[in-house]
Amino acid sequence: MYSLIVTARLNLVDPKAWLANVLARINDMPNLRLHELLPWHWKTLHQSNKTIEA
Repeated sequence: MYSLIVTARLNLVDPKAWLANVLARINDMPNLRLHELLPWHWKTLHQSNKTIEA
């Protein structure tokens, strides 16, 4: 758990927001798309979604 939090912080991602989002989505995510939940991919996808919503 510690390594997940530190990895998120190193990628300038809020660990609580990232972990909550990952836990909510991981069950429905196909195996081929699990890499999108890694902090460095999640950050870019999450930022692009915020830009679209704004």
